[in-house]
Amino acid sequence: MTETTQTQTTLPGADARPRSPEFRLAADALRGLRQDLFQDAFAYRPLPRMSVDGPLTGRLTGRALEYAAWTRHAVVAAAGAVALLTAMTDDNSGGFVALLSGLFCLAPVLLTLVRPVGAFWLSWAATAAAAVLGTSWDNWPWLPGSFVTHLVVLTVVALRTRPRTAAWMWVITAGYGFVAESLFGASHFNTNVGPMLVVSAIALLAVTVWRIRRDARQEVTAQQSATEHERSRRTLLEERTTIARELHDVVAHHMSVVAIQAEAAPYRVENPPPELEKAFATIRENAVAALTELRRVLGVVRAEDYEAPDAPQPTLADLDALLANVREAGLGVEKVVTGAVRDLPQGVELSAYRIVQEALSNTLRHAPGASARVEIGYVLGGLGLRVVNGPPPAPSLLKPSPGAGHGITGMRERVSMLNGEMTAGPVDDGGYEVAVFLPVTTAIEGTA
Repeated sequence: MTETTQTQTTLPGADARPRSPEFRLAADALRGLRQDLFQDAFAYRPLPRMSVDGPLTGRLTGRALEYAAWTRHAVVAAAGAVALLTAMTDDNSGGFVALLSGLFCLAPVLLTLVRPVGAFWLSWAATAAAAVLGTSWDNWPWLPGSFVTHLVVLTVVALRTRPRTAAWMWVITAGYGFVAESLFGASHFNTNVGPMLVVSAIALLAVTVWRIRRDARQEVTAQQSATEHERSRRTLLEERTTIARELHDVVAHHMSVVAIQAEAAPYRVENPPPELEKAFATIRENAVAALTELRRVLGVVRAEDYEAPDAPQPTLADLDALLANVREAGLGVEKVVTGAVRDLPQGVELSAYRIVQEALSNTLRHAPGASARVEIGYVLGGLGLRVVNGPPPAPSLLKPSPGAGHGITGMRERVSMLNGEMTAGPVDDGGYEVAVFLPVTTAIEGTA
């Protein structure tokens, strides 16, 4: 026999009984009511100033811009003034009593600026006080000033709190209205519970929908920003992986050549001295050790399906084939070489080739139909590159292809790994320019 054990949520005590779903739902609802309207009800929460970077406020300057930041506060104060004037106009007694009724209607509205939930409860006290002082019997249980006050308070508090709070405020308002109508409605000619519930429901629903849409828009914007950041980061990592693979192939090739030449060198000299044999043996051992460590560290960047290219890595000597290829794709490009052409370290040659390749690809994508110019300058201390294209022709059937700027990111990554400098940006005639300097130390140049 198998014994089945059921886990139930029980109340504490000797007569503990399992809680029903209805009980848990009611308990959660009461807990939410306590958190929203009772817990820290009069906590200090000042209304922040409005952002002034919008399409309208962004055009303002000076004091007008400073005043625009207080627009929210001014709107709330204006609504409070409307409630004040409504209460004083409706009160037929005039004098001090009318002024006091108006202040009872003004205070809750102004309190929403600093203590929103507390303003909701103060609105009930102000409603009762205004009803006691008021002389109108045609409106119950909200006098005209109290009616305006309560609607304003409900709307402002709903804007400043969560949507669940708006639902609780409407339920409490409905409960108050039904109780007041049942107990005291018979002595009044007209009750305004129905209009209050309808108008407040419309206002709270509009505020709730607006807040939900705003929160959803902010969440989508945040997700898009995170996605774009992750995409850029992934592109950067992929570019670094590609560079690491290429550098691995370049450095591993040279280290292998050093090891082989060090092993064969003693046999090319007749009767070499022991010191020379020992020196070449040490060179070979260090080269083999460095090659092993290089493969161990950089080999992890290779994917499982990555295969080393059969052809040698491209250099600046292969640029003519690249330019011929882009000319066939419709890009008019010319090459200008200045300085004394010489062999550079293979890492510099490869990076320079890739930078020119990416710059020309960007021209094909973003400026179809434009012409480009590739300038290569062999200068003392390094290599200068400049790829500039003109603006695309105005009547063009080809549309630019949008991009995320990852090509520029990859070029900057290559330049930074070689401790070079790079600038990229539009030029005066509407084209685009990429300028790069890759340093080459004198020692490296001397051994190239």
